[in-house]
Amino acid sequence: MKLSQAYETFVLYKRASGVSDNTISNYQKTWQKVRLYFHADPAFEGITLEDWLRFMAWVPDEFNLAPKSVANIHTDLSSLYTWATDMNVVKEHLFRRIPRPRFEKPDIEPFTQDQVAAMLKACDVTNPWTGREGIRSNRHTADRDRAIILVLLSTGMRASELCGICKRDLDLGNNKIDVAGKGKGRSSKQRSVYIGKRTAKALWRYLTPRLSDMLPTDPIFTVGPEDEERAFSRNVLSRLVSRIGERAGIEKAHPHRFRHTFAINYLRNGGDVLTLQRLLGHESLEMVRRYANVAAADCAAAHKTADPVDNWRL
Repeated sequence: MKLSQAYETFVLYKRASGVSDNTISNYQKTWQKVRLYFHADPAFEGITLEDWLRFMAWVPDEFNLAPKSVANIHTDLSSLYTWATDMNVVKEHLFRRIPRPRFEKPDIEPFTQDQVAAMLKACDVTNPWTGREGIRSNRHTADRDRAIILVLLSTGMRASELCGICKRDLDLGNNKIDVAGKGKGRSSKQRSVYIGKRTAKALWRYLTPRLSDMLPTDPIFTVGPEDEERAFSRNVLSRLVSRIGERAGIEKAHPHRFRHTFAINYLRNGGDVLTLQRLLGHESLEMVRRYANVAAADCAAAHKTADPVDNWRL
């Protein structure tokens, strides 16, 4: 079996297994790099450990990749070999003999209260400057954009999860939203998240004009003209949040940052790590512990300024 045939069959297998479209896209991006290096399309079982070591040394320089991106490629190819050994396509899992590249995890940088307030205000205007007539122009998508920001902040859900919300997933009587986590079909990890009164009110305001005409499978958040409305994609949502951030004068505004903000403030306000793990849809506590460490650092910093002994000069 040629390398190209093996990789194509692997991707088909993963797609049939119900992995997310984002994961499939990552496999295909990795394949583009593998194909460029192994341009002769050798037999898959004939590729040696040395061949893959040379590839892993070549790919970061060729594409100017960050260590995390190289580690992701390693993960994709390791998954390829897991499938290949399970299916007896090859005898040895070569990537178990190749150490996964290490990388420093980026600092968690949540939004501040003032930054979120500025972004909500920026939903109302098209530009951060006054127009030719000296009047800021109102955005017809203001209600939608405010609802998006508040849902992301109130639930900590992933961008892809927000894009996939349908009418049938909403239970505004109980301020609950059912979301499909990573994966799709049978492999998706269903869970419920919750919103507060202000977020529910924003959703009602956004949905009221069309709620009675919506089918259960209609997406909640749509983009495009009324006669061609479609569900948000992750890329479209990311561009929207980035543009709102630009109008508010905030750098690095992206949907996942709301997830960080929710998690840290959930812990700051007395939430526990196990409940947070369920709400975020994490399989392990590793990421939740990072949020807990940030919250603990906040407590240490706050104590330095709030210690009654020091403040009272006892």
